[in-house]
Amino acid sequence: MTPALPSSSAASVLDIAPVLPVVVLAEAADAVPLARALVAGGLPAIEVTLRTPAALDAIRAIAAEVPQAVVGAGTVLTPEQVGACTAAGARFLVSPGWTRALLAAMRGSGVPFLPGVSTTSEVVALLEHGVREMKFFPAQAAGGTAYLRSLAGPLPQARFCPTGGIGPATAPEYLALPNVGCVGGSWMVPADAVAAGDWGRIEELARAAAGLRDAGGTCR
Repeated sequence: MTPALPSSSAASVLDIAPVLPVVVLAEAADAVPLARALVAGGLPAIEVTLRTPAALDAIRAIAAEVPQAVVGAGTVLTPEQVGACTAAGARFLVSPGWTRALLAAMRGSGVPFLPGVSTTSEVVALLEHGVREMKFFPAQAAGGTAYLRSLAGPLPQARFCPTGGIGPATAPEYLALPNVGCVGGSWMVPADAVAAGDWGRIEELARAAAGLRDAGGTCR
């Protein structure tokens, strides 16, 4: 089973907030003010992707200076990255897919993790390994809400964070599904707002995203 989040009232990354911001940072100096804006807007769980050289420093800064945030690492692809991310202070891990080696490393990390899936066979394989919480990616391209709704019947024990092509207009449809805990997206952290240091705009977008579960109806 996936370990519970340390120092968090939520037992799972999927239960912290309805939206998990997917953050790409070119400058580590932007990490702390961005995290504070997201937390103030009601989105404390933050996935910093390993797509830039600044990612690990950004995770380290948020972990050290924004205690209200639950910072995690995304686009984790190798066992070596697992160790580097947890050493930097990542409190959860997200991957777009998984291998046995990567799964073993994430399981051994001691922090919650969301391995990526896009097919029924991948979901069944993870359930066989005792993993019940997963990232569904790329969500829209892989079948969207119709696909996830079809999985809920035969595989009700699997829960998902769909990510990929989801925006504020479609997020409520995902959040209304019984097997979706939260959705991932980047619309509340637009690149131009980050570049301009417009943290007030990001806080407003985060606040709107934090209310999207109500827009989609009861999810559980």
